[in-house]
Amino acid sequence: MTLGAHLSISGGMDKAIVAAAGYEFTTVALFLRNQTRWAASALKEETVTDFKKARDKYGISPIVAHGSYLVNLAGEKIVRDKSITAMIEDLSRCEKLSIEYLVLHPGSRPDAEEGIDLIAKALDEIITACEIKSEPGPRILLETTAGQGSCIGYRFEHIADILSRSSRNDRLGVCLDTCHIFAAGYDIRTARGCEETIKTFDKIIGLDKLFAVHLNDSKKPYDSRVDRHEHIGQGLIGLAGLKAFVNHPAIRPLPLILETPKAKKGDPADYDAINAKTVRSMLSEQ
Repeated sequence: MTLGAHLSISGGMDKAIVAAAGYEFTTVALFLRNQTRWAASALKEETVTDFKKARDKYGISPIVAHGSYLVNLAGEKIVRDKSITAMIEDLSRCEKLSIEYLVLHPGSRPDAEEGIDLIAKALDEIITACEIKSEPGPRILLETTAGQGSCIGYRFEHIADILSRSSRNDRLGVCLDTCHIFAAGYDIRTARGCEETIKTFDKIIGLDKLFAVHLNDSKKPYDSRVDRHEHIGQGLIGLAGLKAFVNHPAIRPLPLILETPKAKKGDPADYDAINAKTVRSMLSEQ
């Protein structure tokens, strides 16, 4: 089992590694910088050194970075240009930090076909501009979406089309989010539903392109197209479905990243610990 959660980098990027070790996680997800701003300060050598030392000490692997929520590779020119610049910076940071994966929400555009083409071309530009020297080097993972508004990526076909149109798909892959696919109309509430969904993913995209999973329950109903994460077993997917999902032989070896809600101010509960305990119990019963 490779279990982790998205953890804070407040106080230094290495702090997410230390926190992950405290939960006995073997993987972790994190932001590479302040994800609410386009501009980012330069990555200091001290930051790189501290991060790699912490990782070596605690053996956390793989590490899954998450791109800024501002990024929209299918946006209008000003936003798209800023997005490409930000992604080039983030992918370069991943290489310097030896981070394996950079997760990206594909983008949003009313015309999905046009958006898919823009995303594929932008990804080619980003990967080429980075001139990755390490092998295998960081890989960009396109995250499945719930399909709110004009978000692209709520159908497996969208992701498959982006991959097929990119000339650099050797550095691309997929991160599957359980809340998102459920809200997008893939029913994973039962073992049978999980099996059918995973078979559909394999047929359309290919399981060889699946490198990570965001593990969440859903506050909103099946096929609602609304993205609202819930604690494991407390949402509308439910324990039975998520248990079947994480124990599926195609899923269990992958890094499972909790993106469940954090405690609000004044709430002393440690929800990462609570959700991790739930997931571990689901796995240990096999």
